[in-house]
Amino acid sequence: MASDRMKTNSSAKKRFRRSGGKNALVKRGKAYRRHLLTKKSAKCKRDLRQGAYISKTDMPHINSLLPYH
Repeated sequence: MASDRMKTNSSAKKRFRRSGGKNALVKRGKAYRRHLLTKKSAKCKRDLRQGAYISKTDMPHINSLLPYH
């Protein structure tokens, strides 16, 4: 019989990507790029295109949301 497994959080698996093994960094997209873009400068919008990484303090929580990724 199969052992019980934790569920992966559906919203987290759409938002985050792991950049390697279990202890690797987790990539994320930046906020403030969905609407009200006319008042933001081109430089600001250009910088928002780049991805970012989850901070070390948030890693335990993200790892619990993504147990098998």
